[in-house]
Amino acid sequence: MLIRPERPDDVDAIDRLTTVAFEPQPFSDGSEAPIVRALRASGDLTLSLVAEDDGGVVGHVAFSPVTIDGSHDGWFGLGPISVRLDLQRRGIGRAMVTEGLRRLRDQGARGCALIGDPEIYRRMGFTADGALTHLDLDPTAVQHVTFGGPSPRGELRFARAFDAAGH
Repeated sequence: MLIRPERPDDVDAIDRLTTVAFEPQPFSDGSEAPIVRALRASGDLTLSLVAEDDGGVVGHVAFSPVTIDGSHDGWFGLGPISVRLDLQRRGIGRAMVTEGLRRLRDQGARGCALIGDPEIYRRMGFTADGALTHLDLDPTAVQHVTFGGPSPRGELRFARAFDAAGH
């Protein structure tokens, strides 16, 4: 399996993969593929990685700028993340996230935040300390990994592409 940056000829495959991967998820409202398209269109898709196996896209992860208390300050958001249904729970998602975090760190980012299941993302180094909030969500779902400096404190806001989905 190869993890690499998205190429223009991957866009349709990423769209299909994201739609299919989230379709059976009870937490999904179907906004994930439109969010990725909107991030790309607005220039907010800072880092877009695909997992390729046998020449096909089997996974995708998006990273985009976030603000904390209104300031970007080198922080990025993780998501959406998609893996082909028949290949889930095999480490592809973790490998893409690990590579994405490495690339962000190498580019001088201060950290990365996400909304997600703490049991899943804790294994990837994310933590929730209650100091980072997002709307009225349970603080344990608002997680971050810090590359250097203090942990973030304040209200997390994602790129505008997430607004239409109520994120």
